[in-house]
Amino acid sequence: MSLFNLDNKVAIVTGASRGIGRSIAIQLGRAGAKVVVSSRKLDACEMVVKEIQKEGGTAMAISASIAVKLQLEQLVSKTREAWGPIDVLVCNAASNPYYGPMTGMSDEVFNKIMHNNVLSSAWLCNMVYPDMKAQKNGAIVLVSSVGGLHGSSVIGAYNISKAADMQLARNLAVEWGPDNIRVNCIAPGLIRTDFAKALTSDPVKVNIVENETPLRRIGEPDDIGGIAVMLASPAGKYITGQTIVADGGMMIR
Repeated sequence: MSLFNLDNKVAIVTGASRGIGRSIAIQLGRAGAKVVVSSRKLDACEMVVKEIQKEGGTAMAISASIAVKLQLEQLVSKTREAWGPIDVLVCNAASNPYYGPMTGMSDEVFNKIMHNNVLSSAWLCNMVYPDMKAQKNGAIVLVSSVGGLHGSSVIGAYNISKAADMQLARNLAVEWGPDNIRVNCIAPGLIRTDFAKALTSDPVKVNIVENETPLRRIGEPDDIGGIAVMLASPAGKYITGQTIVADGGMMIR
């Protein structure tokens, strides 16, 4: 059996309609998983489902907002009703509604960032925990960011939330390790997605990043998708509580 075989494993991926989430969903499908493609926009999710099915994979779309606990509960319950216990959870969806210094930031904005980027992931992890505990097997992947490893004068609150994701993974890995549940983070660097469009659409900024990055390029969503497969599959069965940085070497300069 391939170390990267996920045949018949049930996987939920949030924020899966585009960018990194889309790549993760497609790669999990290629590895054999039954993939639930989730985001707020059902039609966009359906398009990813069709891509997976076109390649012979199994997928379905369920819309849900990470900001609404009831919708996340329905996401998990609908998945169980259709395919049974959940084996893999990828918390990829996140938001960053503010660009600027934290000084003077409103409580509303700060709370929204922490709610969507940290609390929602904690909710989902706890929602799938009973399935994984019963099976004595499970893999959870939180998509964090290299922003959680350094400070910023313009996206400070976002970076705080991403650092919190790393600690959430460490804590749950300690708590749930005895049940053979692995919890890890991926920390992407600058990836060419709509989320990072403000940076990747500026030729001057792109040139600066590429010249400073050891691999001399900006990342692509598929640079992240394969890491999620590894962490979810038998290839990653002895990895837990870790943050895997995928940034072309930027952080080690």
